Amino acid sequence: MSMQRARVARRIAAAAAYGGGGAGLLGGAALGLLLTEVALARRVVGGHNEAPPHADGRYGSAFVHRLGREPLLLGVLGDSTAAGQGVHRPRQTPGALLASGLAAVAERPVELRNVALPGAQSYDLERQVAQILAGPDRVPDVCVIMIGANDVTHRVPYARSVRLLSEAVRRLRGAGCEVVVGTCPDLGTIEPVYQPLRWLARRLSRQLAAAQTIGVLEAGGRTVSLGDLLGPEFAANPRELFGPDNYHPSAEGYATAAMAVLPTLCAALGLWPEDERPDAARREGILPVARAAAEAAAEGGTEVTPTGRGRWALLKRRRRRRLPVPADVAPGPQPSTEGY
Repeated sequence: MSMQRARVARRIAAAAAYGGGGAGLLGGAALGLLLTEVALARRVVGGHNEAPPHADGRYGSAFVHRLGREPLLLGVLGDSTAAGQGVHRPRQTPGALLASGLAAVAERPVELRNVALPGAQSYDLERQVAQILAGPDRVPDVCVIMIGANDVTHRVPYARSVRLLSEAVRRLRGAGCEVVVGTCPDLGTIEPVYQPLRWLARRLSRQLAAAQTIGVLEAGGRTVSLGDLLGPEFAANPRELFGPDNYHPSAEGYATAAMAVLPTLCAALGLWPEDERPDAARREGILPVARAAAEAAAEGGTEVTPTGRGRWALLKRRRRRRLPVPADVAPGPQPSTEGY
């Protein structure tokens, strides 16, 4: 299955590079069944229109006088998962968790700026990148992007989705910003979703995640798979890891995802040991990009990093670091979800 996923992911990425729209992965009958099941699932899944907490601000203030250095600037872009929809406290959002964790590792304050918008598809990344680069502060030191779930549910052609994400990563990298992308989560874990939609959703979301990985690496970014991470752990503990709407993660679910992203976030800034010798015991290795992308899509928390050697990538399974609990940030203006 991973080899087949690798071939399809490479084909999607190639179509994205050459401006193709990308052929659909499902036939007409299967697509009709999928859309019927999606409509039924949406009736079961609770409402999720409440705006996420506003968590922008400074984290790690205890370090402000220690080194006398200006704060690191962390940008967060993407959809409702990046925004933290489904929780009620700023400190429970993935942006706050990552900013607090990054501050603890760097022993340096971190300024968080989150422009993610619930309901966003990859089409919205161009606007979000412009917004984050036009902010009152300097260009972010590093940006985290979480995107893809709405592309799957709204049938955005995969090649177009990957191309839009790649362009966003390339633009941020060109501005001097490191980029870490949390690839499309496994939509087959949503509790009210039944077969055959569950199988189809898992297949489609993992295929997009693999193709995203190829596009991001070619644009100079790094990826962390959120797919399987939000799979067995979420499936085994749906009451703990899903929020009240049974769709978005709970506070514990966001912490699980943030713990997986944090090591790669720190490594991108040179704050994490970069041992280029893969650990065979952890099934790490330097693999063809498409194969590394396919393997990562099937196992959450797996990082894929460019090696600078053509179509080869380093696949790593970094050990997760326990996240410090951030203090709440004074609430600011809430983002609008109108039209999404």
